[in-house]
Amino acid sequence: MATPTIDPTLGPVLARTGDERAILDAFLDFHRATVLRKARGLTDADAGRRLVPSMTTLAGLLKHLALVEGNWFVRLFAPEPGDVYLTSQADAGASFTLGPDDTVEALAAAYEAACARSRAVAARFDLDHVVPHPQLGEVSLRWVLVHLIEETARHAGHADILRELTDGETGAI
Repeated sequence: MATPTIDPTLGPVLARTGDERAILDAFLDFHRATVLRKARGLTDADAGRRLVPSMTTLAGLLKHLALVEGNWFVRLFAPEPGDVYLTSQADAGASFTLGPDDTVEALAAAYEAACARSRAVAARFDLDHVVPHPQLGEVSLRWVLVHLIEETARHAGHADILRELTDGETGAI
């Protein structure tokens, strides 16, 4: 018997009676998937087109969010030798700059890989695990998960607007 397909918008709904971790993970994964869905199916030119005065593009959102995932989960909770937590707005702004190899396919794959790495790192710690943060002092995994839900949801909203401006498509799916 085939595994039933679950509507991607149901992740947070299905976790509604789960424990805190399941709910936080479901909401973050929902917003991650929304950003990916907004970029998929577009040409590289459409995904890289600037439709607002800032550098924000659908392709740039994928690139930026991959950096965000690595910064908050990997560099804080499982840093490799030489890893430096990026703290400046210049670093964040530069993550929206697209290069010739930044195709929708490559950026989506990099974002999916960054999310998978973040999930693996986060799974090693409980929600109360605290790490030093170069600007905030200390942060718990719980705080980072909530922050990433907020950050990713905000950018999913940007992606929704950009996709609507590109081809009229709206909604989370």
